[in-house]
Amino acid sequence: MKNLRSIFIENMKNYRKKEKLSQMQLAEACNTAPAYIGQIEIGNRFPSIEMISHIAEALKVEPYRLFMEENAKEDEEMTLFLEKMPRRIRKELITRLIAGLQSGVEAALEP
Repeated sequence: MKNLRSIFIENMKNYRKKEKLSQMQLAEACNTAPAYIGQIEIGNRFPSIEMISHIAEALKVEPYRLFMEENAKEDEEMTLFLEKMPRRIRKELITRLIAGLQSGVEAALEP
């Protein structure tokens, strides 16, 4: 497991690139110096809680997402997707997944 600092740095860079923002544009949106954003991204500085909030707002993400490992984000997105799915479709999906898994396990155990 990565430490929170490295997770934050990686996520900040990824979200910044996803939003097609340069370090300078992110700095402007956060009312700070571009050099400060650069120092964060190379791990020489770490932002305050207030700056994390500004960064998250500029990157259009909830602040906690900057600290989530990729798998955790995918799990959360999947959960939200499934919660929005109609109950009968969710139930059918689960039934088919279980049947597929059972079939795969049985096939693997055959001599």
